Amino acid sequence: MLAFTYKTKTELKQSKGQRLRFVETSMFGSEYKGDGKYNGVGPGAYDRKWYATVIIADGVIKSVK
Repeated sequence: MLAFTYKTKTELKQSKGQRLRFVETSMFGSEYKGDGKYNGVGPGAYDRKWYATVIIADGVIKSVK
């Protein structure tokens, strides 16, 4: 699971078309591999106020649910 570095889920949604800002949380290696579907929390790894699923295509945010 990634930790998205946006204050709110709305701010994340407004970032469509931009590169995803995140922090890796896994101690087993990088979870972010480029284009694909990612689940995460925000606004930080230890301050979980919201959850989102983000689809990355061509290196930028295409969809947020």
